[in-house]
Amino acid sequence: MSNQLQRRLALLDDDDHRALLGQGLRGIERETLRVDRHGHLARTPHPVKLGSALTNPLITTDYAEALLEFITPAEHDISVALNRLDAIHRFAHARMDGDMLWSVSMPGELPPEEDIEIAWYGSSNLGMLKHVYRRGLALRYGKAMQCIAGIHYNYSLPEKLWQLVAASEGIPEERRHALRDFQSESYIAAIRNFRRYSWLLMYLFGATPALTTSFLRDRPHNLETLSDDTLYLPYATSLRMSDLGYQNDAQSGLRPHENSLESYVTSLMSAVNTPYAPYQAVGTKKDGQWIQLSTNVLQIENEYYSTIRPKRVIRTGERPVQALCNRGVQYIEVRCLDVDPFEPVGISLETGRFLDAFLLFCALEESPQISAQEGEIHARNFARTVKQGRDPALTLTRDGVEIPLKQWALDLIERIRPVAQLLDEGHNEDGVHASSLGLQQAKIDNPALTPSARVLEEVRALGSATAFGLRQSELHAASFRDSPLMPAEEALFDEMAAASLADQASIEAADAGSFDDFVAAYNSSTLCGNQ
Repeated sequence: MSNQLQRRLALLDDDDHRALLGQGLRGIERETLRVDRHGHLARTPHPVKLGSALTNPLITTDYAEALLEFITPAEHDISVALNRLDAIHRFAHARMDGDMLWSVSMPGELPPEEDIEIAWYGSSNLGMLKHVYRRGLALRYGKAMQCIAGIHYNYSLPEKLWQLVAASEGIPEERRHALRDFQSESYIAAIRNFRRYSWLLMYLFGATPALTTSFLRDRPHNLETLSDDTLYLPYATSLRMSDLGYQNDAQSGLRPHENSLESYVTSLMSAVNTPYAPYQAVGTKKDGQWIQLSTNVLQIENEYYSTIRPKRVIRTGERPVQALCNRGVQYIEVRCLDVDPFEPVGISLETGRFLDAFLLFCALEESPQISAQEGEIHARNFARTVKQGRDPALTLTRDGVEIPLKQWALDLIERIRPVAQLLDEGHNEDGVHASSLGLQQAKIDNPALTPSARVLEEVRALGSATAFGLRQSELHAASFRDSPLMPAEEALFDEMAAASLADQASIEAADAGSFDDFVAAYNSSTLCGNQ
């Protein structure tokens, strides 16, 4: 244990401070494809009974019209967030007219590109901005990429905790600006540690060792054939997070620096403002219709596909990077988790408990700046794990030395253990975080217990990744439909859906000015300090 981690744990273990650990927030965003009873991509519009994809705070769509996204409110305890997520699933199943939710991150059999509908958000300038952005994504990455689903885990610690730590480390309370900067840079430091250690999450929670042949669209690959419709790698943990997932040439060289918030924002804004020749050759319009928001490396900063992001809740009309510049980092968003196909809502409580311990460890532990060479090593460790993570012979690079993944993973579990114990004390809970560590250690000791190994075993038995996904989707759909919401709770969801439709109509009625002018104004508001 480093001196910094030991010092900060002792500070938070004080009777006067322990309650702070229960005041942080967690939220979940779960993506899931809407499919018919045969497991085929739903070709119908976003169900109106779910409300407006533009304005419903709990149910929206991601890239494709059939790719639903469920968003929980931020809660102090992950168990409450999961209960909210479960309720959203039950409501959705009751309002989807026979469609199901696909239970695997990678899609099943996909139709031709032209038959995959891009998400639609109505005719307002704001709705069209979201739609055209997705047209650009289809142009840049292909529509099959828009059918990948994942779990996003939003995590924050209370500002009072950062103020306490800052005061203990020499920043006086009267320097409010310095306190805000301390919190931002502490989250950035946590992100650096995440880069160092996130390969462990891929080993423990990766659940996509196989995919359908239709997903690759004849792209070159080094996968092995399991059956006519299924490709795999024998030791893979998460092909979704490999170079077969959400990637393209324009982003391949993009490595935002996370040694400070300023350098992170600067590198992203450079990508948003730097032309990319292949996109310039296509242009922003075709036959008078917008096909992408810009011809730059990124249309907007959120196009950068990262395993983790610093975030701030944005205000109306504000861009994400402006929020970070103006008010600092508020929370971090973990984006590399596969949907767990064995869990009805895609993530288990035990996974959430471990993530809380892991992320608190990343936030409290020492986090030196990362050189370009070190960044490449961290990326290579991650890439090895997603494709070979369960290989008993796999080694990763630590401090310039090759070390077995298993040894390093067990070392990390021991480093995280006192953090988990502190969380259990702070939450007045009976060892739930420590218990989650035990479950993860069992996976390290026995790779057959990992989700990726369990998925591959089931896919082999059924002979098809699609057959496995369909079976799990049917099981979960039946479970949700057999246990519907209470009428009062269902009525609240219906009211929220109706209110969101009314909100969208109001936005459309209030629109002024052309879409061209709206895009121009949006593209020009990229500098920090713009309001």
